[in-house]
Amino acid sequence: MRHVVGILGRNISCDYDSTEKRGSEFIARGLISMLKVRRAREHMDAIDELINGAKTFYEDARTSENGRSTSWEHCYRVFRDARIDPSPDCDYLSLHLAFYLASWGMYRGSSFLLQKDYKVLTPIVEKILKPEYDCLFGVACVSLRESEVQERYTNVYDDIAEHFRPIRNEVAGREVASSVSPVLITKILMGTLGCVPAYDRFFQDGVATYKVTTQEYSPEFVLRLVDFYEEHNDRLEEARRGMRTEDLIYPQMKLLDMGFWQVGFEKDAGDAK
Repeated sequence: MRHVVGILGRNISCDYDSTEKRGSEFIARGLISMLKVRRAREHMDAIDELINGAKTFYEDARTSENGRSTSWEHCYRVFRDARIDPSPDCDYLSLHLAFYLASWGMYRGSSFLLQKDYKVLTPIVEKILKPEYDCLFGVACVSLRESEVQERYTNVYDDIAEHFRPIRNEVAGREVASSVSPVLITKILMGTLGCVPAYDRFFQDGVATYKVTTQEYSPEFVLRLVDFYEEHNDRLEEARRGMRTEDLIYPQMKLLDMGFWQVGFEKDAGDAK
C-alpha cells in the first residue's frame, strides 16, 4: 500500500503493489499459455513426423524382400513363440539374436562381440525366457509405470550388462571402466522383448529433434517416452493397428523405435547433403 497527496492536499491510499502483482500474474499466465500452445504445436509436428517415419520404416520391410528391416520381425517372433514352448531351443534362439544384432551394427569391427561366436548370447537368452520377464514382452507403455514392471526391466537390463562385462574385459585384455553400451543392451531388449527402443545414434537424433526425452540413457529416458506415448495414445494406436505381419503385432515401443530412428536417419541424410 502506498500513499500520495491528492490535489486537495489529502493523503490518498493507492494499492499500487496489488495492481502490479495482478499485472505480473496476468503476464505470467499469458506466457505459460503461449508456451503450452507452442509445446502442443511442437508435439503435433513430432507426432506427424514420427508416424510418417514409422510407416516408412514399416513399408520398407514389406517391399524390400529379405531386407534387414525384417530381422527384427524374425527375432521377435521366435522369442514370442519360445515363451510358450516348454522346451525352447536356446541355441536356435541365440543364432536368431546374433543375426538380428549383426543386421543392426552390433558386430562392427570395434565391437567385442565380433571376437565371439553366437553361443556367447545363450546365457542371456536363457535369462530373458524366464517367466518373471513375461510382463515385459510387448509391454504397453502405461504398464511401464508399474513398480514391479520397472523392477523387472531394471533387473534384466543389469543382468545383461553383468553378463557382458567380463567378456568385454577378456577381449580388451584389460579392465574396461565404462559401462556396457546401452545401445547393445537396448537392441537386445527390443529384439527379444520389444520393451524399449534401441538406443542408437539415429534414434537419439530423432528424439533430440523434438526434445521428447533425455539424450542420455537412464530410467527417466524410458518414462518420458511413456509420457509421450500416453499423451498421444489415440493417434499412435491408430497408426500401430496397421503395423503387423501375419500373426505378429508390433508393440508400442517398436512404433517409437521405428519412427524416431527414421526421423534421425533422414535428418542425418539431409545434413550430409
